[in-house]
Amino acid sequence: MPTKFCEDLETFDNQFSSRDYTIEIECPEFTSVCPKTGQPDFGIMTFRYVPDEKCIELKSLKLYLQKFRNEGIFYEDVTNSILDDFVAKVQPRHVTLTAEFTPRGGLSSVIVVEHVKS
Repeated sequence: MPTKFCEDLETFDNQFSSRDYTIEIECPEFTSVCPKTGQPDFGIMTFRYVPDEKCIELKSLKLYLQKFRNEGIFYEDVTNSILDDFVAKVQPRHVTLTAEFTPRGGLSSVIVVEHVKS
């Protein structure tokens, strides 16, 4: 299910849509809020995608991700929601989103979600 922030994502035309190539974007300062404790969660979001007709505009992605800063949302939910929004806007041939969250209470979590265009 797309988030309420989805409309903030922007794209531009892929000038090389006839070719498969990979774009990797690392967002090392992702933050959200634990819905149970209200404490901040910190992570690194890494997008690795093969564009089709559109590419993501980086400034809009940065501003979109910043909107989660005050959202109470579980790691799994935020990672899947971000992927859904990304796919809805960019419609890539393939995308993997890896969310690496910093340790909390001695545990760290890595969530990996993937979409392949059918």
